[in-house]
Amino acid sequence: MSNEGRQRNEPGGSDVIQMRSVSKKYRVYYEKSENIKYLIINLLKGKRDRYRDVWALRDITLSVKAGETLGIIGENGSGKSTLLKLLCRILLADEGHIEVNGKVATLLELGSGFSMELSGRKNIFMNASILGLSRKEARRRLDEIISFSELGDFINAPIKSYSSGMLVRLGFAVAINVEADIFLIDEILAVGDERFQRKCLDRIRAMQRRGKTIALVSHNLEMIQKFCSRAILLSKGRLVADGRPDAVIDEYRRVQRSDAG
Repeated sequence: MSNEGRQRNEPGGSDVIQMRSVSKKYRVYYEKSENIKYLIINLLKGKRDRYRDVWALRDITLSVKAGETLGIIGENGSGKSTLLKLLCRILLADEGHIEVNGKVATLLELGSGFSMELSGRKNIFMNASILGLSRKEARRRLDEIISFSELGDFINAPIKSYSSGMLVRLGFAVAINVEADIFLIDEILAVGDERFQRKCLDRIRAMQRRGKTIALVSHNLEMIQKFCSRAILLSKGRLVADGRPDAVIDEYRRVQRSDAG
């Protein structure tokens, strides 16, 4: 398999991401009182909502150097998206320490950072502001963002009318036009047509050549092997493998066989 994507940039220098003994939990309720009246009554009666804590990530220690493209793989529910959300501070860790040095741009969940009632054009300015662009800078890059998204006249339509593929086009077009040091990309490229996916991957190659740091979550193992200089494997919230993409992918397949058997 070609190593073209990995050979374009050799990572080096200092760590731009450091995670030390990081854990994150979610509180899952068995019986949650949605009605405020019954919530108050239950509190007065001494009843409390029953819940349990579910650990999405446990004791993650990880460092990423400037210029690395890190592939993050694992089964659904293994903690991949949670890890990215911790790095961009959408979520806060319950335990451990996280340090991120550099400006971060994210492309996570579909529609993240968008208002469904606003047009694509207005959402460009809103999303660009969230990602750190001034209105003046967003206006300067507006034509490039619209052109890359290929949305045409739909750019003036409310995005609640967009398909999932159109949302990806808009989100990716905004994110890659932010002058960031670190790009966090979730399994978003799985949506949309193959030609646009190739266009996005070409832009990722360009970011690699410019020495950008990229953390990429994907179930597409071929893409991970082709584009990433390094990969990690998460399983049940724990980091179980870290190294060359081919070796980590082999371990992932071994874990899958073990779980299936």
